[in-house]
Amino acid sequence: MLIDYRPFCNSDPPRLVSLWHECRFGRGAADGFGTDAFETLNFSQPYFEAEGLTVASHEGRVVGFVHSGFGPNKDESALSYEAGVICAIGVHPEYRRQGIGRELVVRAETYLRGRGASALYAGPADPLDPFYVGLYGGTRPAGFLESDSDADPFFTALGYQPAARRAVYQRDISQPGDPVNFRLVTIRRKMELSLASQPDTMTWWWLTRFGRIDSLQCQLIPKGGGDPVAQATVVGLDLYLPKWREQAIGITDLTVLQPSRRLGYGQMLVLEICRRMREELVTRVDASVADDDEASIGLVETCGFQRIDTGIVYRR
Repeated sequence: MLIDYRPFCNSDPPRLVSLWHECRFGRGAADGFGTDAFETLNFSQPYFEAEGLTVASHEGRVVGFVHSGFGPNKDESALSYEAGVICAIGVHPEYRRQGIGRELVVRAETYLRGRGASALYAGPADPLDPFYVGLYGGTRPAGFLESDSDADPFFTALGYQPAARRAVYQRDISQPGDPVNFRLVTIRRKMELSLASQPDTMTWWWLTRFGRIDSLQCQLIPKGGGDPVAQATVVGLDLYLPKWREQAIGITDLTVLQPSRRLGYGQMLVLEICRRMREELVTRVDASVADDDEASIGLVETCGFQRIDTGIVYRR
């Protein structure tokens, strides 16, 4: 079987969207969306390069693809090419186990090294998540998910080893029942939730990804005025509606400012977000945290979240 490998071309998006749906990547991959969303979140990015997306075709039919990219520099004003990441790879079920995926990875690695990468990763996750925000992983990419059952044996066979893990949590908020304790009651008397359409300070990197999807900046601020003590970004997960069959949002970039940490403000912010989103008929909240971040895991679990998946970032 003769397979043709070539860089992305402008006529590819509809065929790549069809291939994405046919690959059935699991619960963590959005489904049922059209070409516009795929283009907006990936191919319209200012740093998208056709050479970073290799397409495999057979007799004119697109049967596979791999998409690679880079993360930001320290101040998030431009890309850094020190580390490269394979963000997505798919081969049509009818064409698997024929070496297509392996060849696609080789070509992705060649591209990344050619652009200067000295470290190669597979599985996009903060901060190496240039593409597929809003399309894979839920709130944001969190590596290749364990529920995407083909990913781990594939990359392990190619010599990649797990380098980091992210825990994916969700909470059903369709019914009231938020945790209550004396500390939370005290905080609620002093604090209120403030919503804004964007952060006070936006970096170029933030705009390229969260600026392309519905998002809110949520802050917990004193009722009498003053600086926020905790803040987080809420993103709409509308592209998951056809698969999850319920309205969902995600919480990311949760930060409790010093010296207010470990005093319950993070928990209060998450619970207030859940309460406000319930009023907007949202029924599910998604979040992911580093698997070794005990404080963040404890926070989401005390807010009633349950672990439903694990994302793995691989390194070669």
